[in-house]
Amino acid sequence: MRPSALKYSLVYLVPAVVAVSLAVRNEWSFAAVVFLFGVLPVLELFLKPDPRNLDAAQEAVAREDRLYDLILYSLVPIQWGLLLFFLVQVSAAELSWVVKLGLTSAFGMACGVLGINAAHELGHRPTKHEQFMAKALLLTTLYMHFFIEHNRGHHKHVSTDEDPASSRRGESLYAFFVRTITGSWLSAWKLEQQRLRKKGLPVWSWHNEMLHFQVVQLFLVALIAAVFGLEVMGWFLGAALIGILLLETVNYIEHYGLRRRKVGDSYERPLPIHSWNSDHPLGRLILLELTRHSDHHYLASRKYQVLRHFDESPQLPAGYPAMMALAFVPPLWFRVMDREIERLKQRQGHEALA
Repeated sequence: MRPSALKYSLVYLVPAVVAVSLAVRNEWSFAAVVFLFGVLPVLELFLKPDPRNLDAAQEAVAREDRLYDLILYSLVPIQWGLLLFFLVQVSAAELSWVVKLGLTSAFGMACGVLGINAAHELGHRPTKHEQFMAKALLLTTLYMHFFIEHNRGHHKHVSTDEDPASSRRGESLYAFFVRTITGSWLSAWKLEQQRLRKKGLPVWSWHNEMLHFQVVQLFLVALIAAVFGLEVMGWFLGAALIGILLLETVNYIEHYGLRRRKVGDSYERPLPIHSWNSDHPLGRLILLELTRHSDHHYLASRKYQVLRHFDESPQLPAGYPAMMALAFVPPLWFRVMDREIERLKQRQGHEALA
């Protein structure tokens, strides 16, 4: 059977719900949050995980089908359109702060799902135009350094204590936020310094991409303040922060308590056992297979439509939206996930644990 890219059109549910939330200008502006963290987790309770992989012939077809790329590319203008719509809507003087908070939460959902998740996929692509699109998406949530740190830092150090984006067993989500947000930003500066020094270029020059990112982000914030005012700028910063926290919550659940073995002065290569996965179908489609995270770390160049399930990879007890919500309540998270880790320990030969 020929694989169909149309199933990934479910990704448009998120911008559609966000657009409706931005349009209503009342308490229904919180609909995007309710949908992502209320409706989706409940729906996934009734849908069985689907661990099936494409066969070799199907994978070859899917890899060359341009429709998968077009679905991904279309999220760039959609996200920028939502940004402009958000700025116009939240600037309305007659709206209460509660409604404006709802509008901000709605665009924050778009920042997390479109602004960063789609950028994550595009950032691994080899072409300049796809990498440009990744940076354009990251700009909407003021997290452009993710392009450097994720590709050259996280993928190298994943599931080790050297990685600020890999959570440790017993570490709460809130402690992780502080460590990963500051650590990832500093790591990106360090990685860019190392790159420039290897090329014999001055660190404090326009060759430094981190400098580019800071200037572009500050320009966007200043432009929003100039056109829409300081209050709207503040709401935009809040939405960007929501997007950042969503990303880091995903990072938190993806590698919690899993560690690679030290081999001499380095570590074993990332294996399917070093990431938590979920085969719940709605999360897979809406998040462009982000939930098949083991294969992504095993071979980062694989496009989202051909990522595979591995029987040996640890499986989350629920889909990503439900697990993200659970992570915000540390006692419940520890009770569920530490039990899952103990079960993994009982598997013979499983050593990817803290």
